[in-house]
Amino acid sequence: MKNLKDKKILLIICGGISAYKSLETIRIFKKNNCEIKTILTKSAKEFITPLSVVSLSQGKVYDDLFNLENETEMDHISLSRWADIILIEPATANTISKLARGSSEDLATTVILASNKPIFLVPAMNVRMWEHPSTKENLRILKKYSYQIIGPEIGEMACGEYGKGKMTEPLLIANKIDEYFSHLKKNRKLKALVTAGPTNEYIDPVRFITNKSSGKQGYEIARSLHKNGFQTTLISGPTNLEIDENIELIKVETAEEMFKATQKNLPVDVAIFSAAVSDFKINKKYNIKIKKKDELIIKLEKNLDILDYVSNHNSMRPKLVIGFAAETNNIEKNSLLKLSNKNCDWIITNDVSKKEIGFNSDLNEVTIYYKNNKKEKLSKKNKSLISDEIVSRINHLIN
Repeated sequence: MKNLKDKKILLIICGGISAYKSLETIRIFKKNNCEIKTILTKSAKEFITPLSVVSLSQGKVYDDLFNLENETEMDHISLSRWADIILIEPATANTISKLARGSSEDLATTVILASNKPIFLVPAMNVRMWEHPSTKENLRILKKYSYQIIGPEIGEMACGEYGKGKMTEPLLIANKIDEYFSHLKKNRKLKALVTAGPTNEYIDPVRFITNKSSGKQGYEIARSLHKNGFQTTLISGPTNLEIDENIELIKVETAEEMFKATQKNLPVDVAIFSAAVSDFKINKKYNIKIKKKDELIIKLEKNLDILDYVSNHNSMRPKLVIGFAAETNNIEKNSLLKLSNKNCDWIITNDVSKKEIGFNSDLNEVTIYYKNNKKEKLSKKNKSLISDEIVSRINHLIN
């Protein structure tokens, strides 16, 4: 686990029978030269003692939000900023519920709410609690907030029942964290480019041709890439969305502007073209506003094809080129045709005839068509989760 060396881990131990396993997690992290700080919830102290945690972690244990000594040495905001990651182990059903509703009633939940760092949850609970609809809904919310979930496993529990809900073993947890840092380390050397949103093609100074793209999926993909360590540039058509300050945002309006911005930002290692670029533009733009007429005839001509240009650029073609396709019919046929014609590595397609997903929705459902004739469906979920799944597959391919 060479990627754990010198990493700062904030471990939050919650009250549950599996809390004793966190001592082994601490031992593994210390053996791999991590720096650890620990927060014990009130209920966690019913299962393990602060002294046992201090002995293994060789670091201070925090437990009280309004402790004068704690706030003088390191307030709760600073504690959340100190860590490279936050690991919550075991994450009980009660803790998961608190986090899903944004609670900040104690030090643990306050630090988590104030954090800007990756958060890993290690659930542990009775099988019935795990399968309860409220737990599933709470986890869906937390995944939407980019919490990463490790486990649980299937096995025999302390209560005597058998099923899913058993906490993942400490060694596997440490391996997952090591893998995360491994991807992060490798990806920091890599550049990614994402296009998102619609383009506007002007008829006159006030009228233009556009489409219904909100840009949400592209923005979420840029966030996921950045979160996974990629140096990310987002080229966006007109949207009302905001993006993280560490992601380079280039705003454009027309397809030609997007094409020039893409050219300027090559070469990259990964290029994802999720923008809904207008296929056509006005043959001749009017310089003044056209007055109302009984009839207006405009001529269209083909726009520049950004995806085709990048996919077939011999000297600066990225290692991975991914195109998007919004289709209403003959989904597979059209997707495979685009995959072949554009010389892409992947085409990611969604059916925009379904009103509850796609354009202007927070939800999406896509199918990835790979160059090796395989395909994979990502079921309906929040666009941030779709993005995480896409980037996870990019990680495995690139690394």
